[in-house]
Amino acid sequence: MKGVVRPRRSLSALVVALAVLALAALTVFAPRATAETGVSTIARALRESPVYVDPAAASQLSQADAHALRETIEKADKPLFVAVLPAGYPTADLFTNLRTATGITGLYAIRLGDRFDARADASVLPRTAVRNLVTSVQGESDAKTQLDDFTDRALADMGGSAPASWGGSSGGGGGVSTSALVTAGVVVVAGGAGAYALVRRGRRRHEEERRAALERLRVVVDEDITAFGEELDRLDFHPAERGADDLMRADYERALDAYDQAKTAMAAATRPEDVTPVAQALEDGRFSLAQLAARRERSPLPERRPPCFFDPRHGPSVTDATWTPTGGAPREVPVCAADATRLADGRDPVIREVDSDYGRRPYWEAGPAYGPWAGGYFGGGLLPGLLVGTMLGGLMSAPAYAADYGSGYGDFGASGYDGGDVSGSDFDPGDFGGFGGGGDFGGGGGGDFGGGF
Repeated sequence: MKGVVRPRRSLSALVVALAVLALAALTVFAPRATAETGVSTIARALRESPVYVDPAAASQLSQADAHALRETIEKADKPLFVAVLPAGYPTADLFTNLRTATGITGLYAIRLGDRFDARADASVLPRTAVRNLVTSVQGESDAKTQLDDFTDRALADMGGSAPASWGGSSGGGGGVSTSALVTAGVVVVAGGAGAYALVRRGRRRHEEERRAALERLRVVVDEDITAFGEELDRLDFHPAERGADDLMRADYERALDAYDQAKTAMAAATRPEDVTPVAQALEDGRFSLAQLAARRERSPLPERRPPCFFDPRHGPSVTDATWTPTGGAPREVPVCAADATRLADGRDPVIREVDSDYGRRPYWEAGPAYGPWAGGYFGGGLLPGLLVGTMLGGLMSAPAYAADYGSGYGDFGASGYDGGDVSGSDFDPGDFGGFGGGGDFGGGGGGDFGGGF
């Protein structure tokens, strides 16, 4: 009405109102440092980001260190989940409950006060490998050093891919930051483009890892091809020599064909699994040479056996011998005559060592890239029995392994979900229930929580 003056809302009043609303929002979303954080809260944070630092444990790992650790895991594209919790946090069934609440297959590592332990789905990392990784960092009291070392070593061995739900940031503490609230609308608008970029980045990183694995394999396979070529040069066989017959010439021809086939296949290899037929060709060629040698010496023809387990360059095996890998169970492996003698005399066999992230190692302890190479020499149902309990055998047992390095090496008895898949509560609780069967963070022996806490 005319003459009535409407009160003008002052700028200061508007600012106060907005501040009250912002404070209310932050009160709703902010984690309570004084209250015990529930497993569901931790699980929600880990579904969004690989690293969670409880507010009550913030002094253990700084925001900058948590951010760096998160970036390392996300860059590796592996389902590794790290939680840093206060010393007094309840430990009963902690891993099992966290895995159930998260619902994602993966490797779960928890730093609780000054204690540390980890559990994993078998499809991501075998229990023996998890135990060895935990033991390797048990003596490190500093949280940053311990978590960094464990992460670096685990990422080199574990299978699977990061869950699709990652991509956001929990700030390392499980809460929602003010900046996250402010930018939420922008994220929603750009979500489609961002998701596409993340998928492309993940695929590009995956292909880079496969190319790096192929280059590592190329060195080993080229050594094998060179060694076989030198065997041919030393053979001193001529198809027209006196005493040569058609069977000898056929053996020699097959060996030459195998050499050419191996070189051609390796030159054309574009994926790690492409080296498998190269190794198969070399194995065929060496057996042909063994047949040729027997015919020339008028000896009984050799039985078709796999190559020497310790180094296929030794040629076809002549017998099986009992061998026990470090930390593993005894098993029968095919061996050449020289290694059979060494083992019988109590000496070490001559083992094929290759490059790994930790220096020169036996090929069965050098990482997943060597699976296609070993599979070419020891394919079918033989390889699982030879490699069970070793690093390579454990990695090849994961269902995700075939997607990265090919399959066809025999049945390792793997089942379940690939790392990073959403499985909900469908997982084996035995993988998360304590190394010695005594329960999570059991304290007091029995192998619980890293052995002796």
